[in-house]
Amino acid sequence: MPLLVEGRRVRLPQSAGDLVRAHPPLEERARLLRGQSVQQVGPQGLLYVQQRELAVTSPKDGSISILGSDDATTCHIVVLRHTGNGATCLTHCDGTDTKAEVPLIMNSIKSFSDHAQCGRLEMHLVGGFSDDRQLSQKLTHQLLSEFDRQEDDIHLVTLCVTELNDREENENHFPIIYGIAVNIKTAEIYRASFQDRGPEEQLRAARTLAGGPMISIYDAETEQLRIGPYSWTPFPHVDFWLQQDDKQILENLSTSPLAEPPHFVEHIRSTLMFLKKYPSPTNTLFPGNKALLYKKNEDGLWEKISSPGS
Repeated sequence: MPLLVEGRRVRLPQSAGDLVRAHPPLEERARLLRGQSVQQVGPQGLLYVQQRELAVTSPKDGSISILGSDDATTCHIVVLRHTGNGATCLTHCDGTDTKAEVPLIMNSIKSFSDHAQCGRLEMHLVGGFSDDRQLSQKLTHQLLSEFDRQEDDIHLVTLCVTELNDREENENHFPIIYGIAVNIKTAEIYRASFQDRGPEEQLRAARTLAGGPMISIYDAETEQLRIGPYSWTPFPHVDFWLQQDDKQILENLSTSPLAEPPHFVEHIRSTLMFLKKYPSPTNTLFPGNKALLYKKNEDGLWEKISSPGS
């Protein structure tokens, strides 16, 4: 069974705007979310999810209480939660391979063994805006269609995407919400921004820029963040890109040059420098080709732990 709103099957394809107009509670929820002020989320108990990453955990987790992601322009942040066991998945989708990513999201929630207990799957979709290239619109359509194809009932509770997340200024369009967090214990979803995007922020960003697929980064059973081992091929024309000015980088390496957050170009430059420094990461960044493992310490901050068997 498919995507449902207020217990009724959603008729697709239709735009996000049409969908919420047909379901006033969805429209109201989007309005309330847009109207919130942005909360700065600190690093304690936070698991930050980068683009093309997925993380899932449940209220039983003693280390993680918040999942979050930001810097979404044309990207969408997806939260899927099982109301029975509280298992919650957050992922930052960019449309690279939505068809393959949606089953990954579904399976991550189903991996919690007590999935069969009573409760339902609830989904929240946030992000994107009315961009010139209609990339957000395409991603909204892809995500809704793929979730609608799944066997399980999925109840769409929040839809604040594309034209519902758009503001106009001097004839340019921008997203209203760039980031959200979800509290694993209370299920609250709120507008958020994050100072701390670690650990291994550059390494994880490099994997994405080098074209890596959607991956799961957290093991809820061991409460460990697991990074790698990754491999990538040398980034094409990296020296050329590093010589370009900010305008060129924005226009060529962004899906939405006018709507990017202020730190975008600096972030891309540092990621390109990282890819130049490590053209082939296998043994240099992952000694013995083992994953880098992190766990939260008593202060709720990430701490590196040695790899098993090292």
